[in-house]
Amino acid sequence: MTRPIPILLVLLILAVPLSLLAGRVWIDPFAPQVPNAMTILIDLRLPRAVLALVLGAGLGAAGAAMQGYLRNPLADPGLFGIAPGAALGAVLSFWTGMAAQPWALPAFALIGAGGAMALLALIAGRGGSVMLFTLAGMMIASLAGALMSLAISLSPTPFALSEIVTWLMGALTDRSWHDVWIAAPLTLAGIALLLKAGRALDALSLGEAAARSLGASPGRLQALMIGGVGLTIGASVAAAGIIGFVGLIVPHLVRPLTDGRPSRLIVPSALAGALLLLIADCLCRILPLSGGELRLGIALSLLGAPFFLALLVRMRRDLP
Repeated sequence: MTRPIPILLVLLILAVPLSLLAGRVWIDPFAPQVPNAMTILIDLRLPRAVLALVLGAGLGAAGAAMQGYLRNPLADPGLFGIAPGAALGAVLSFWTGMAAQPWALPAFALIGAGGAMALLALIAGRGGSVMLFTLAGMMIASLAGALMSLAISLSPTPFALSEIVTWLMGALTDRSWHDVWIAAPLTLAGIALLLKAGRALDALSLGEAAARSLGASPGRLQALMIGGVGLTIGASVAAAGIIGFVGLIVPHLVRPLTDGRPSRLIVPSALAGALLLLIADCLCRILPLSGGELRLGIALSLLGAPFFLALLVRMRRDLP
């Protein structure tokens, strides 16, 4: 069986320097004629690349754990309702005008994610039922989406409306080390919780009754999933807006290289998610568009929708 982790690490080592050099203005390390090249690299492109790695790792790990928890290869972290909750918090920061403060936007987004996590735990209860958990997440996502639409329709100014719509598209444009310091600790803590849930996810793959007989605690697993997915997705939305499909795509790409157990899929999915987001952000920077830079969330949606359709077609062909 192919070992995906060394391969992905090598690809990341190759991709990071290339992402630093690529952009509307390409930097040639052997002919440093670009003015302020070091400033561009250290203050603009390096934090953006680090943020892409951090957020991609969190989204990939959350997607792998989510698919293992729901035992559904088409599951996406957005189903938990945490991403819409975080987005609702961020929208409210624009709506109230607080987003102009340096810490307000990520703080509102994290509060929204935390509120969605608390509501999810309250509705799902301590029983750990996967079906109830899924339905509760879908209800929260629907409610958060409706409230976001209401906030947009009642936007106090055209400027606030423009800021909300632009932010919801998702991007790493103009991000700085400030955003990295916010997202990195939360994402790493979330991945640690998901890794801690790995053995219970392996047991759950045999069924809920089998998982209980093997000593897995449904309530503890549910808490780890809420915390892990909440921290990773909340940090991603707080730092970059809505970025979809990463958690859906990367587990499918790396699953054939593993033994299929959820615990063995989380780390490769994190590395693959980091690589995917880094490459996608690099392509967004270099694509020649007259209206400015292509938004990262739009680019991944354009990539993810055909991928999702291909999965559905393949699954339909595999049905008896």
